[in-house]
Amino acid sequence: MYAPGMVGSGVRSEVGELGSVVLHRPGLELHRVTPATKDELLFDELVWVDQAQQEHDAFAETIRKAGAETLYLEKLLAEVVADDEVRDGILATHVSAARSGNRIATKARAMLGDMAPDQLAGHLIGGLTLTEAGETGGLVEALSGPEEFVMTPLANTVFTRDSSFWIGQGVVISPMNRVVRRRESDLLHWIYRHHPRFAGSEIWFGDEDGEHWPASVEGGDVLVIGERGIAIGVTERTTASGAAALATKLFEFEVIDRVVVVELPSARSMMHLDTVLTMVDQDRLLVYPRLESLARTLRVTPGAGGSLVVSDGGTLAADFAWAAELDRVELIVPVIDGFQADREQWNDGNNVFAVGPGHVIAYERNQLTNRVLVEAGITVDEIPSFELSRGRGGPRCMTCPVQRAQVVAST
Repeated sequence: MYAPGMVGSGVRSEVGELGSVVLHRPGLELHRVTPATKDELLFDELVWVDQAQQEHDAFAETIRKAGAETLYLEKLLAEVVADDEVRDGILATHVSAARSGNRIATKARAMLGDMAPDQLAGHLIGGLTLTEAGETGGLVEALSGPEEFVMTPLANTVFTRDSSFWIGQGVVISPMNRVVRRRESDLLHWIYRHHPRFAGSEIWFGDEDGEHWPASVEGGDVLVIGERGIAIGVTERTTASGAAALATKLFEFEVIDRVVVVELPSARSMMHLDTVLTMVDQDRLLVYPRLESLARTLRVTPGAGGSLVVSDGGTLAADFAWAAELDRVELIVPVIDGFQADREQWNDGNNVFAVGPGHVIAYERNQLTNRVLVEAGITVDEIPSFELSRGRGGPRCMTCPVQRAQVVAST
């Protein structure tokens, strides 16, 4: 078991005993989600924020009881913006004249620059309105309402899995698919580059200058399924070019040498691979009952000169076993009717988070799927999910593991 404060990073498994994980407690940003802004901010409905915070606190406590350390993104951010050079660099990027007009940007940067680090971190995530920035008398202000944003709130920050994810001793900073989430990735850039906790860690992908689009990749689509193998979902949020770019870079760094690509229909109900499939043990996967009829798989290995060698996949079980270098992998497919399966999949019944081999955290509302897991011998810690589930993300979505114990493959 890991001791809190343990230094170092490394992830070679989805299910190795959890050491440290980055979370974000919902805050100001969710208060900015209104009927008028929810679609732009990628929410289907409004969240009762106080209740969501209580549920998230229960989630974090469940993780700590399992022996892991919880690192809060907002605290990490506050610690790096305490450095004047980092603060100035972030503000120059996130509050620019090109975005807001020169008068507003100048005033907003000055105001934010005078804030205490924790208050500044709160606004970098929670956003900033024209009213909060103060009157400038400029053209943008004259043509805008008082609640227009100088910085758009990062309402999806609670889903820390998407904006960055660890493989081996390094991290991938996600080139996000939706414009409204791209500031999340930039904030992670500053944290991973400047926080002493991550000193010496490699950034494998996503830290390059320039525009990545259309090569988008999000962490909900990447599963670390073995010492040398990963799965990448090609979905609504991770594009084929993004999957290829990520695989190429990881092969170049010799981080991995096997990738199984899982192509899914482009639909909000299955926006990421982990909405339909997660690992619950070293050689067992929890799978949405309709998945095998919807998914196409490919096997990818490194070729000469940085090329990719692509071959047709077989079954999900065979392809995951190949990538994990195991003789076999078992699929746990809940035997429930289509209505039940679709309801629980929509509420992230397949999106569980492993804190150790055969030990997962799941939303309590997904009673049928959880019962199937328990009957299969999996330990399930249930957490409340009245409000957190409204954001269309489950326990795995809300975690970015930075350290796990290695799981030795058994063949």
